Amino acid sequence: MKYLLLHSLAMSGRLWDPLVAKLDGDTVAMDARGHGDAPWDGDPFTIEDLAEDAAALIEERADGPVAVAGMSMGGCVAIALAGRRPELVNRLVLADTTANYGPNRVQAWSERADNAVTKPREEQLSFQIDRWFTPEFAERHPDEVRRVCDLFLATDSQAHAQACRALGAFDGLDLLPRITAATLVVVGEQDYATPPDMARTLAEGIPDAQLRIVPRARHFSLFEAAGELDVVAAHLSGER
Repeated sequence: MKYLLLHSLAMSGRLWDPLVAKLDGDTVAMDARGHGDAPWDGDPFTIEDLAEDAAALIEERADGPVAVAGMSMGGCVAIALAGRRPELVNRLVLADTTANYGPNRVQAWSERADNAVTKPREEQLSFQIDRWFTPEFAERHPDEVRRVCDLFLATDSQAHAQACRALGAFDGLDLLPRITAATLVVVGEQDYATPPDMARTLAEGIPDAQLRIVPRARHFSLFEAAGELDVVAAHLSGER
């Protein structure tokens, strides 16, 4: 394994299909517990648990450190992985993510967890789409919006809820200085789920990290903005 890709909340590794097609080596787009095809026993899990799952996969499948991309929830997992096990990660992309969702994070994510299990998944889509994409992109690219929505609808609501609670509990700020991987931080200019100020905190806290703010893009900036997946692929492969 050369590349490991970590998906966002209530998605699966299939979210990364467009990036997998651009990478030049053995790539694993990992499913988090209870997401996609990954099993889950129903017990609570934390972001640190998901990072341990990723570390175990690297140790099993790779001969040395790998390049990791994490988006949103996957970015939190990547921070925990690269900060706790820096010897396993040599290049890192953190997209539309944060190391800490702020002082009200536990309550806010608890409410999100409740919504995940009490609202039918179709009724949650309008909230999600508005976070993921600008209205202009959604209108011009309905096929991409549908692709992402289908992944969301296929996600188990209980796993979605537990992942929300894990995000509320996560605080990886102290891990940022421990990250040794060459790091690119990317954020959509209009991302209100993890705004640019959160990305600046990551870039300032991780030694020698680069910050890239994507104009006219929201939370799924890598998929919304033309050319961003090429930038990510070039960074992961060491071409830039």
